[in-house]
Amino acid sequence: MQIAVKSPPRIGGSLRNNTMARVDLDGNPIKPLTICMIGAGGFIGSHLCEKLMSETPHTVLALDVYNDKIKHLLEPDSLPWAGRITFHRLNIKHDSRLEGLIKMADLTINLAAICTPADYNTRPLDTIYSNFIDALPVVKYCSENNKRLIHFSTCEVYGKTIGAFLPKDSPLRKDPAYYILKEDESPCIFGSIEKQRWSYACAKQLIERLIYAEGAENGLEFTIVRPFNWIGPRMDFIPGIDGPSEGVPRVLACFSNNLLRGEPLKLVDGGQSQRTFVYIKDAIEAVLLMIENPARANGHIFNVGNPNNEVTVRQLAEIMIQVYSKVSGEKAPETPTIDVSSKEFYGEGYDDSDKRIPDMTIINRQLGWNPETSLWDLLESTLTYQHRTYAEAIKKVIAKPVAS
Repeated sequence: MQIAVKSPPRIGGSLRNNTMARVDLDGNPIKPLTICMIGAGGFIGSHLCEKLMSETPHTVLALDVYNDKIKHLLEPDSLPWAGRITFHRLNIKHDSRLEGLIKMADLTINLAAICTPADYNTRPLDTIYSNFIDALPVVKYCSENNKRLIHFSTCEVYGKTIGAFLPKDSPLRKDPAYYILKEDESPCIFGSIEKQRWSYACAKQLIERLIYAEGAENGLEFTIVRPFNWIGPRMDFIPGIDGPSEGVPRVLACFSNNLLRGEPLKLVDGGQSQRTFVYIKDAIEAVLLMIENPARANGHIFNVGNPNNEVTVRQLAEIMIQVYSKVSGEKAPETPTIDVSSKEFYGEGYDDSDKRIPDMTIINRQLGWNPETSLWDLLESTLTYQHRTYAEAIKKVIAKPVAS
């Protein structure tokens, strides 16, 4: 495993208002933009709003159902960016205000999605509607009103690698040509229809194809983002604390929940799948480059990940156990991990991809972006936040007597 060495930026420091003249990658002045951000109250949206408020002159129309993660940005009058971010509580499924807000903006960023693997199996209809049907009006309004769109897709659109279909002992499995995922070359390979796990990936791929077609036929200016496991503070939820007790968040939050409770980390099917992880602060730098360099970003699909931070899910668990012991001062569980089947953990219809390793050629060529934060450093930052935010609440839950 190769990892980068630069430490992440400090989290929780004061945000500053950057009023200096800004130029794009070609040296042209950057004009202040009004940005309609759908899903602004989520994990990615909250970090992007922070970045835009602290380092740019841009204005944000923040759309979401909840605003808990951006409340610190919405305090009236007391902050240097007062008046540059307004929150609009709405659900894009059925709100007539959506088109008007898109019309008010220069750029729309759509982050709204159901993107938790446990939901793909148990809520496939909601998953398809959320990621395809609900996104249709956003694309339509942007196209009809000549507004630029940055749409967030997923690395899951690639599905399985070509190498996954080779014999397990084939030396070609180690050939990058069979597993590195390229935006403009790699095929999208999904499982059978009965494997409902692919409902998310199929919906995301179809909306990508629609956006691409709108660009080709109607001149829509678009950029598509394919995130590869963006990690950092405020990601997902902890079951029973700020999410449903029976909820199953994504892998990092699942492992964090186990660590906070002193439980073994559950490795689905032995944790053999390989993934890459990128620090949210690094990824947000990439998004800002897309926002402020439309001439370089329009018409492109960008992988945004860190191929240097590649590990198996089992290795991720082992590193997280070490990091959490360091940040919490607590000993690792006597039984650090246990293996569970995907059927037991996710239910019938689950399937998975073997590897998700992004090719970075296009984003490096167009935007000059490369991630910098090592896996250890991004986990230390994230688990420090998780411990500080949730440890006491979980102790109270654990200590609470169970009704007989």
